[in-house]
Amino acid sequence: MMGAMADSLASALRRMGLVLLGLAAGGAAMYWLKPHAFWIVFAILLVAGAILRFFFPYHADIDSEGRVRAADSGTLLPPLAREMFEKLPAPVMLLDSAERVLFVNKSMRDLVGAGAEHKHVSSVLRTPAVLAAIAFTADTGEPGEAEFMLPVPIERHYQAFTARVGALATALLLHDLTAIRRSEQMRVDFIANASHELRTPLAALSGFIDTLRGHARDDAPAREKFLDIMSVEAARMRRLIDDLLSLTRIEMNEHVPPEGQVALDGILREAVAALGPLARADGITVEISVPGNLPPVTGERDELIQLFQNLLHNAIKYGRENGHVWVMASQAMPDAPIAIAIRDDGEGIPSTAIARLTERFYRVDVKRSREKGGTGLGLAIVKHIVSRHKGRLQIESRPGEGSIFTVFLPPAPATRAAVMEML
Repeated sequence: MMGAMADSLASALRRMGLVLLGLAAGGAAMYWLKPHAFWIVFAILLVAGAILRFFFPYHADIDSEGRVRAADSGTLLPPLAREMFEKLPAPVMLLDSAERVLFVNKSMRDLVGAGAEHKHVSSVLRTPAVLAAIAFTADTGEPGEAEFMLPVPIERHYQAFTARVGALATALLLHDLTAIRRSEQMRVDFIANASHELRTPLAALSGFIDTLRGHARDDAPAREKFLDIMSVEAARMRRLIDDLLSLTRIEMNEHVPPEGQVALDGILREAVAALGPLARADGITVEISVPGNLPPVTGERDELIQLFQNLLHNAIKYGRENGHVWVMASQAMPDAPIAIAIRDDGEGIPSTAIARLTERFYRVDVKRSREKGGTGLGLAIVKHIVSRHKGRLQIESRPGEGSIFTVFLPPAPATRAAVMEML
């Protein structure tokens, strides 16, 4: 009660300071009437108004029920405190006793959007667990805590903390748990996927080992045959583990934007050169067409090489024997995304399967995929690399007419600025 009275008194004094400053301004305007007398009045009013205005600047108005009036909520934080909260990397929100938003910092605006001030918190954050924590703190004055997840645009996990600030306001702070939750999920997925996919080759290896120890011990032709099969299965397990580790690493960093600038011409030619022996073994001709003025993109070089190697490998594996694969890059206009298309002339993909191609371990033809050494993870890796680079993957295919996998990547921001200056 005493605190509310003190705040009300400070607010009244602040208003008085504004009135006195106004009177001082009026006195200056009347200087031409009686200059000597009004100089004295002006000086007194100016000093008194400045003292009252700036000695009590940061107390919010209090209504009859002890609540902060939203109209004056901007004066609740001094400029230095507002600047400090603005620069905090963690999202921060300040609420009055009626759960109206008084202040949000830049990190919180990036999360909930602009224009949150003066709205009820339920229209800004529609997460029941967070609203319950805010209500708990507002009612009891005790700190609250809740965890929640935002599914779009990229799944993110947060821990919310609420606390009473003074006698009137409630503070909400969010802690980003995305990296921790991704790490936990990656471990679970890796164990589940590895145990499922490795079961078949491990069973085959165990069976052949038992056979070689038994009746095939002295059978040289059978021994050679079984050893060849065991080598194939061991290679399959090695590829599977490599792809699982690669996918786990990429998913862990998917929410972290890449930084360096990469020239696509060199990456595409490097991918074609690396898979040249595989293409020649099947009699497939790979043709590449990249404009000389193609701008660079912001990205991780190794990940982009892996992205295009995976797409090119798929085109070679599932293309027509003694056929063609085309790698084409283009940009419709200077500021538009760069399109990199990889086309084959194979059997094509059924329309019902296209939507599932980037799922883990999904294969249109399981037998053929295993015969070709596929793990079912190549396009899942492609999807996550494209997502991290803020790009888009487009798949077009018709049975009997081949397939086209097109990756759209935004040009590097510095490049866009340079192009605009040239224009």
